[in-house]
This record gives sequence, C-alpha cells and structure tokens, in this order.
Amino acid sequence: MTPALASAAMPLLRLMDAEAAHGLALRALALGLAGRDEAPDPPSLAIRAMGLSFRNPIGLAAGFDKDAVAVLPLLRLGFGFVEAGTVTPRPQPGNPRPRLFRLTEDRAVINRMGFNNAGLEACLARLAALPRPLPGVLGANVGVNKEGADPERDYPMLCRALAPHADYVTINISSPNTPGLRDLQGEERLAAILAAVDPPGLGRPVLVKLAPDLAEEALGPVVEVCVRAGVAGLIVSNTTLARPASLRSPHRGEAGGLSGAPLFGPSTEMLRRAHRLARGRLVLIGAGGVASGAEAYAKIRAGASLVQLYTGFAYGGPALIGRIKRELAECLARDGFARVSDAVGVES
Repeated sequence: MTPALASAAMPLLRLMDAEAAHGLALRALALGLAGRDEAPDPPSLAIRAMGLSFRNPIGLAAGFDKDAVAVLPLLRLGFGFVEAGTVTPRPQPGNPRPRLFRLTEDRAVINRMGFNNAGLEACLARLAALPRPLPGVLGANVGVNKEGADPERDYPMLCRALAPHADYVTINISSPNTPGLRDLQGEERLAAILAAVDPPGLGRPVLVKLAPDLAEEALGPVVEVCVRAGVAGLIVSNTTLARPASLRSPHRGEAGGLSGAPLFGPSTEMLRRAHRLARGRLVLIGAGGVASGAEAYAKIRAGASLVQLYTGFAYGGPALIGRIKRELAECLARDGFARVSDAVGVES
C-alpha cells in the first residue's frame, strides 16, 4: 500500500471515536499497512542541526506514538525525524475517557490525554529492538508521572536511560494535562531541572518543549536559562489552553490542549520572538498548525530549522508528508534559496 492509498482511508477513520481511530491507525502503521514513501527527498531539504543530519526538516511531534510502537514505519512514510513519547518513569493510564476530541470544522483537536503511556521500561525495550541505522532521526520526549513525581530526580533519570537509544531527548514541561507541569517553566525551577539533567554531559542534544501560553515576558528568561545550561534547542510550541473566538466546533468548550490550525498564528509568533531572543544560540523546532508546505515554510522563515506535525498529519494522513516536502521545496526554489538553512529566520 502507498501513503496515498492509506490516506484515502482517513474519512473512514473519522467515522470512529477519535481515540479509537488513533489506536487503529497506530496498529496499522506498526503492521506496515500505510506503505512507504520511496521518492528521494529534494536535496534542498537536507539540513544539519544540533549536530545531527536530517534528510528533510519535517518531523512527527510527540504524542502520536507515545510508546514507540511504530517508529520505523513512521520514518518510512518520509518523515525526516520522529519524536516518540511522552514517556514517564512508570506506566500510567492517563485521564478518564473521552479525552480526545476532533474539532473538524476548525481543523483542530482538543486532548486531555494526561501522559497515558506504558512507562519507561516498555519504551526502552522497543527502542533497543529497532534495527539500526534508522532511515531518519529519532527523538524521545520525557515527562513526569501525575503522582509521586520529583522532576529534579525523574527528568535526569529518564534522559540518561533514553539517551543511548535516541538521537535527541526532549524535556516536556508544557503539557496542560498534568497538574503543575507548566509551573516547571519558571526560571528557577527550570534551571534546577536542567542542572540535574546536565545536558552537556548527556552525550545527546537536549531540547525543552514550551507552552504557547507562556507569558511574553517569561520567554527571554527561559531562553537564557536554556542557553546557560547547554540545551541544544527549543520546541515552540505545545498545545494551548486558549480558545479563540473563531472556533466553530461543538467540542470547542472541552477541557484540554488545543492543537491544529487555530494554533498556527500564536505559535509562529512565539517562534519568531524566540528566534530573536536566542540569536542563533539555540536550534528551534516549530510546531503548531502545520498542514502544508507553505505553513512549514512560514515556520522556517520565522526561525525554525525543523518543523513538527501532529494534528495536520492526523487529518491529512500519510500522503500529507510527501505533499508538504514537495511544496516546501517549491517555496525555497521560488524565493531563490538553495537549501532550507538559507531561509531560517529571514522574517524574524
């Protein structure tokens, strides 16, 4: 099966409950039923960032494959990188169902999953079993359990455990669905966590994933804390608690984090501010509302070296990846850029 044929099944999946459809899609991916993209990537899309080589800058954000059950099939769809997780030290069921809602009219999703995952031990076993080398870059996203968490203990332990099996590790302090997690974005608390993690001593690039709802005046201190700690980059951004007045779906009032098209504007503006503040000292990954090559290109022009999808992929299916790459290459060529890196931050 090709990615295009797999995408043709998306309307059928949308007839199912959102979480059930997601589970079915993951099982199909794990079985290789979504096919693979055999087309070579345009040379202009290759980029080196954080000391890693990416065949293209389009990645899958954490949250889609929480337990690393489909890493290889996802990379074979054409992603330049895949971020597994969020992984917590111990297994946890997450929040009660229903906890995942399609806002179809808004091309958006609201989730309050609550870091449901099988825990570190299960994830490590799957990552260790992957055939190497992989056809792309692998990231691991880590978080803390809802109960019994000690961030200064748990994040370093998770990072050390996963670093031998991943190309980079992301510290998630920005999910809105674990009580108190976003408080860890405070300057002093974040500095203490990063000191415990010791990014330069980990042997892998460490990223920090931020919330789009972070106060504007707080972004500068967070950037400086990350630079001082030796963090390689930031992911801008996670889901938002905001509810734009433009939302039309009957699910718009559900609690949880909003992702998808309504997040594109605010997350891109935050990305632009982060690029100005970082002044080349941090690699930025742009996430939030990307569903086309033009939107990926806008993130890159705003300061992102790499771009992540989630909701756009959930709606568009496997065929979306190839389409975004083709459109992005066309945007670069149209504007006279020989490679992605030439366009990073030209509009910040």
